[in-house]
Amino acid sequence: MSIHGAPHEIPFGIAVRRLLPERMHGRLVVAALVDQKAVSLATPVTSAAHIGALTTAHWEGQRVHRQSLALLAVEAASRLSPPVALEMGPSIGFAQRVSVRDPAARPLAELAPALEQAMVALAAERSPLREEWWTVEEARVYFREIGSPAAELLSTWRDPAVALVSYGTTYALQLGPLLPDTGELRGFHVTVGEDVLLLAYGSETAALPLASTALPAVPDGAIAGFDSGAEVAWVERHARRASAHVANVMLGQERWLSALGIRSVGSLNHACVSGEISQLVRVSEGFHEKRIGAIADEIRDRRKEVRVVCIAGPSSSGKTTFIQRLTVQLQVNGLRPVGVSLDDYYVDREKTPRDAAGEWDYEALEALDTALLGEHLAALLSGATVKLARYDFATGKSDPGGGQELRLGEDEVLLLEGIHGLNPRLLTSVPAEKLFRVFSCPLAELPFDAVTRVHASDVRLLRRVVRDRFTRGASAADNILRWPSVRAGERKHIFPFQHHADAVFDSALTYELNVLRVYAERYLLEVPQDHAAYATAFRLIRMLDRFVTIYPDHVPPTSILREFIGGSGFRY
Repeated sequence: MSIHGAPHEIPFGIAVRRLLPERMHGRLVVAALVDQKAVSLATPVTSAAHIGALTTAHWEGQRVHRQSLALLAVEAASRLSPPVALEMGPSIGFAQRVSVRDPAARPLAELAPALEQAMVALAAERSPLREEWWTVEEARVYFREIGSPAAELLSTWRDPAVALVSYGTTYALQLGPLLPDTGELRGFHVTVGEDVLLLAYGSETAALPLASTALPAVPDGAIAGFDSGAEVAWVERHARRASAHVANVMLGQERWLSALGIRSVGSLNHACVSGEISQLVRVSEGFHEKRIGAIADEIRDRRKEVRVVCIAGPSSSGKTTFIQRLTVQLQVNGLRPVGVSLDDYYVDREKTPRDAAGEWDYEALEALDTALLGEHLAALLSGATVKLARYDFATGKSDPGGGQELRLGEDEVLLLEGIHGLNPRLLTSVPAEKLFRVFSCPLAELPFDAVTRVHASDVRLLRRVVRDRFTRGASAADNILRWPSVRAGERKHIFPFQHHADAVFDSALTYELNVLRVYAERYLLEVPQDHAAYATAFRLIRMLDRFVTIYPDHVPPTSILREFIGGSGFRY
């Protein structure tokens, strides 16, 4: 037996929490890593194993903390008078949307402080986590009675029993480790956003995005919680804006999914089993095409003003295929898109800023010659002929006039794709009315039950794992280890500016995890069990196991999914 690499002799059956400190390096220990698998701190040790601590410094630890907070919220809501049923919605980075079923129909502004007060009281009780095994049929009856989407998921459950968890009397599926009691859940805040509540994560896991020039600065100490009035005010302002942004995008997606009877992972699986998947694929792809066409129509309707279209989105959001399909729709509307690569506007390598680790930071806005880019675009918009810049990646040298010669025709629009496309500082010399900004990202994902849902970042990671293993030979382990750095760059350079977008494209495909499972499961199984990436790989394998597999035969060649599984009809 080893604990953090040091040999130990321990009693048989001892709870793993007794072998680990409460905190490491100032961060809360939320679970244990037993042979690199994340398990509850209440798990007994029954055999020789390598044991380590999982803290909120790790993104898997943050996931455990947030899931525990969600279960706390659901239990606290059941204690209100009259009780309220909650369903956790999509994350918006530092908070989570929460849908409410309230028989008393109280205003959300009244319900938010009541729920927060009940959560604080429940946390102060240090209510222990109850872990129970139920037969699948018992659990299905229970979840059907409370209106939970878990009832549908259990219709395709393979095991004879199912593990349920609760911090009191309201149960949820146990889909991963949770905190052993509610005592360490603090610093959260409940506020109102559009037609839902917003649960700001607070202490330990608040990954607040850096503020743009249009937003107030993140208050000191906000990462540690939302305890001061200034911090709460910042959260409420930014949360409402971010929530409205997500709500406007997802409304149409939720409407057509409801029309098809798809409300959860369970109902999606039922559609796969009952042979309805072909129609679901067609409607999913049709929804994408309609949305892309609508964005192209918006640009056409402003063709006398708009001359530059900026497209930005996080890693593996399907931007490459989106741009190809948007190009087609713009051409249908009589416009001719012309691509300009921001990569050609890098400054000389020795002028590139360095990150905290001392490496070249090519993601920093200062790595681009924004002044030269603005000068070239201003000249193009005035009707002049311009020789664009060119950057030589081999030598790290920029040539301000070494690129293609370009003159912008009357029916041509420039397409700029890059992580800074939504940042107002990128094109300060271009009048705002001549710019049209598009944010592309998978957003609408389905719930497993009232507490747990598919996370959009997991979808993007799985897309990346499949694509890079299939086309670039990169292993799943390498991608998983690189993912926190990728996410940090997105939080710094993309998400804080998404509210500047003129249009948002939700690149999520309802059926894609059913297809990605065909490829991703094998690639994730290639991660060695003693590897640092194994905890994430194991969690993703368990998540994929809840989806009914469908093969890619029905996926059209123009689908965004083809960008990741191969067989695309576009040439990249």
